[in-house]
Amino acid sequence: MAWSQDEERLLAQIERHLVDEDPRLVARLESFNDRVRRSEESERRREAKANGEKSVPPRRPRRSTVIIMVSWLLIATLVATLLVLVLRHEAAALAF
Repeated sequence: MAWSQDEERLLAQIERHLVDEDPRLVARLESFNDRVRRSEESERRREAKANGEKSVPPRRPRRSTVIIMVSWLLIATLVATLLVLVLRHEAAALAF
């Protein structure tokens, strides 16, 4: 059902007032909307997969997931490097 112009104008005024008065609430609502949208997309993907549809594009990992994966990779590289250095030092000490 379409809204009248008066209702749309009133909602636009309310939205502008809300943005001016409480930007934290607006940010939280936008975050909530993003989560709901992702949840709905995930549900659609599950349904499409269950129905055997192949046209669902692959989902990209979130930025936070990529950052965490890179961090773990760097930590693993650092630990491996330290182990190699320690083992070389011990091998050199045993040689003398």
